[in-house]
Amino acid sequence: MLTKFKSSMKLEFDMTDLGEMKFFLGIEVLQRVDGIFICQRKYASEILDRFGMMDVNVVHNPLTVGFKVVKDEDGLKIDSTQFKQIVGSLMYLSATRPDIMFAVSLISRFMSSPTQLHFSVAKRILRYIKATMDYGVFYKRGSSSELIGYADSDYTGDQEDSKSTSEYVFMMGEGAVAWSSRKQPIVTLSSTEAEYVAAVGCACQAIWMKKVLKEIGQDQEECVTNMCDNTSTIKFSKNSVFHGRTKHIRVRIEKQLADIMTKALKLDSFQGLRKGMGVKAASELN
Repeated sequence: MLTKFKSSMKLEFDMTDLGEMKFFLGIEVLQRVDGIFICQRKYASEILDRFGMMDVNVVHNPLTVGFKVVKDEDGLKIDSTQFKQIVGSLMYLSATRPDIMFAVSLISRFMSSPTQLHFSVAKRILRYIKATMDYGVFYKRGSSSELIGYADSDYTGDQEDSKSTSEYVFMMGEGAVAWSSRKQPIVTLSSTEAEYVAAVGCACQAIWMKKVLKEIGQDQEECVTNMCDNTSTIKFSKNSVFHGRTKHIRVRIEKQLADIMTKALKLDSFQGLRKGMGVKAASELN
C-alpha cells in the first residue's frame, strides 16, 4: 500500500524519497525489528530549556495525590502569556505522552486568569517531564491488532462547577493509539450518569476509529470492546429503563487504564497504568 501510494504521489508531484521516517512534526520515530517507538525527547528538552527548568529537581508523577486545583481567585496573579505558552507546549507534548494528558487538561482550564498555584502545578508537570524526557509509546510488532477502548469519569471532579471529567484510552496490542481527558459539558446527577456520558463519548470515538482503520487496511471485523468499571452504567447501556444503585468494580478486579486520566494517583498505581498503555523509556527497549 505504501509503495503504491508513493508511486502515485511521484506521478503528481516533484518528490524525493527520504527512506524510513525518523522525524515528523517534532515526533521522533524509531523503527525497530520488534516494533515502533515514538517519542518527543528533543521537544521535551526544548520545553525545559525554554522555561528555565533544565536544572530542577525531578518528580516521578505529574500531580500530587489528593491535591485539588481550583480557580484561586484570591491568589497571586502571574503572567498569563507565559502560562499559556507552557500549557500549549505541554499539550503538543501529550501527542506521545498519554501519562500527562489529565494533568495538562486540568491546568488548561485556568489559562484565562492563572495564579501562582496554577503555575506551581505546571512546574511540577515540567519536573516530571525532566525525569521522563526519553519516554514515549512503544508499538510491539506482532501484537494483537484488536482495538479496545477504556472509558472512565471523575464524578463532580471540578470543585467550581461540579462538572465531571470524561476520559478514554484506546489500545491496539500493547500501545495506546488514542486518548482524551476533558470536562463534560453538563452537570451529571450521579456517578452512573457521569460514567454513561464518558462511555458514550468513548463509543463515538470507537465508531470513528473503526472507519479510519478500515480505510488503511486494518478493518476491525468484530465489534470494538469498550471497557467500563461501573456496573450500573453497563446495565443501563443494555437496558435504558434500568435504574439501580451505582456499584464500582475495583481496580484490583478489572484493570481500568483510563484511571490515569481521571485523578492524581499513588506512584505505584500511576506507574503501573503508564506501563499498561505502552509508555516506556527508550532505554527500556533493549
